[in-house]
Amino acid sequence: MAQLLRVQNFNVSSDGIGAGEDQSLERPFGHGVDPARLFAWAGATASWPMRTDPGGSRGLDDYFTRDYARNIGAEIMGRNKFGPQRGPWRDEEWRGWWGDEPPFHTPVFVMTHHTRPSFTLSDTTFHFVSGDPATVLEQAREAARGKDVRLGGGVSTIRQFLDADLVDTMHVAVSPVELGSGLRLWESPDELLDRFHLDVVPSPSGVTHHLFWRK
Repeated sequence: MAQLLRVQNFNVSSDGIGAGEDQSLERPFGHGVDPARLFAWAGATASWPMRTDPGGSRGLDDYFTRDYARNIGAEIMGRNKFGPQRGPWRDEEWRGWWGDEPPFHTPVFVMTHHTRPSFTLSDTTFHFVSGDPATVLEQAREAARGKDVRLGGGVSTIRQFLDADLVDTMHVAVSPVELGSGLRLWESPDELLDRFHLDVVPSPSGVTHHLFWRK
């Protein structure tokens, strides 16, 4: 079977915004965006990987939380998802937002104009690559060894791969929060209907799951 490029559990507001401007070490999602509000549905589930206490909800939202890692062999992300630095790397000691135990458990390909040596934390190896989307996807598929590749974001990176017509399936969770300004994935999900089928599934949590698959 073909290796799919999948967007999994990507979160946007009701007006299509997935991150704010002016990202910093203190504000990984940028100015004006509280990730706790966007991700509240996932954090409430029993399968949320960072849960430290027992309990959590089951049902539809929990299904998507559990599905996050299914058959994923590699991840592609933009540099902004990896960290707040811009331009040449001034501090190669910076190893990402996630500490010594990143949640990916696969090779991760970080797209950047400024490459640096790969490094490994636990069972995740980060590679810094400067190719176009098709070239990076080819590298990630080879590393995934037959499994699918997850396109992790952020917004600009997903738009790049959509514009290159490389995305096969996409799950976007739309939270009932209006942000007004920031990095916008879409004005309306209908923009993608020329290339994708779409099912829209509301959840009791208030989030609406948008499921796209290539026509």
